[in-house]
Amino acid sequence: MTSPRDDWDATAYDDDHSFVYEYGRDLLELLEPTAGERVLDLGCGTGELTAAVSDAGATAVGIDSSAKMIATARETHPDCSFVRADATTFASDEPFDAVLSNAALHWIDDQDAVLETVQNALRPGGRFVAELGGTGNVRAIVDALEAELADRGYDADHPWYFPSIGEYAPRLEAHGFEVRSAELFDRPTELENGADGLANWIGMFGDEFFEGVPDAERDAIVEGVEDRLRPTLFRDGSWVADYRRLRFVAVADALSGE
Repeated sequence: MTSPRDDWDATAYDDDHSFVYEYGRDLLELLEPTAGERVLDLGCGTGELTAAVSDAGATAVGIDSSAKMIATARETHPDCSFVRADATTFASDEPFDAVLSNAALHWIDDQDAVLETVQNALRPGGRFVAELGGTGNVRAIVDALEAELADRGYDADHPWYFPSIGEYAPRLEAHGFEVRSAELFDRPTELENGADGLANWIGMFGDEFFEGVPDAERDAIVEGVEDRLRPTLFRDGSWVADYRRLRFVAVADALSGE
């Protein structure tokens, strides 16, 4: 795993990978933000879900470790509040009624620190609604990348944390949360831009695989990965990533902090 990245291409993220926050809109039905509430969007990216929470009448604050993402969020959604912050150390003077997180937690090394951040940010009884990659997420893509790199003499390991329910629910409970629901499910996801979709996806999310790999070899490696995956993941002119998601709703313990 790696620490949160700060080299995101925010424009490409919005243009070529909008499915990330579009699928995240389902979380708003679980969150049910209401007027007068304070909601923290942890790992807000370019702020699309933060703005949706604000549109529901809540006071929304988005945080992200990427300066580029925060800059784009502020420019696109000037009526919302965005703060560049590390999710493992963020602190607020005012408590939140809810914390929302979509596709961000699996990028964070120190899960105990981020869960402590969320617990401290919430008022007693506040809710934590999140989705992250679950066990087995993009396994076919990861296996193909690792195999192609190994065949060329490079070692690689994926940078993400993809837990099971059995692993993550106890972790939440250890930090004072009561888990109200948790679901692990397959969500095959069509990537944007047709035949270029997988290469674009690797370019956006897979940089860590190429540490120590000369730039001149990168295109050939990506083409090799495409060849390995084309029989199973290329359908009707588009790439379909083998996503699996872990989605949960948890409530902060009313006795936490005493």
